[in-house]
Amino acid sequence: MLILGIDPSLSCTGWGIIAKVGNRLSHIANGQIKTDPKMPLAERLVVIDRELAAVIAAHTLDAAAVEEVFANTNAQSTLKLGQARGVCLLAAARAGLPVSEYAARLVKKAIVGTGAAEKAQIQAMLGVLLPGVKLAGADAADALAVAITHASMTR
Repeated sequence: MLILGIDPSLSCTGWGIIAKVGNRLSHIANGQIKTDPKMPLAERLVVIDRELAAVIAAHTLDAAAVEEVFANTNAQSTLKLGQARGVCLLAAARAGLPVSEYAARLVKKAIVGTGAAEKAQIQAMLGVLLPGVKLAGADAADALAVAITHASMTR
């Protein structure tokens, strides 16, 4: 089973693909989709959609998992994150993938054992769970963590 994990963001959407065979997990690929903050919002969303669609087309995926939106103190930031997240959900669904959603606290708990884990702890555990993984960045690491969470939820 190949699982795509997505950490949506307007500035840098992370993605990661893992393979699950029985109880074994292995890293397939990971990356980040960065957008130019000077571009209009609609164009930034198109970049996310186009690049995520290319990732999906390049792999024979079985499922996608997307991190849920958390509440920000800045309503405008939350709305923009929600729009980027919507594009991610649409790209996966348009490709015919079943899409699951996971709260950030649940992802942290699944990877590290506590919902209050720091990014450094998640990245350290990724090195244990996916030996030899080379991370494209923090957002890609978060996306891999979302994919692993999905793998652990679908036994």
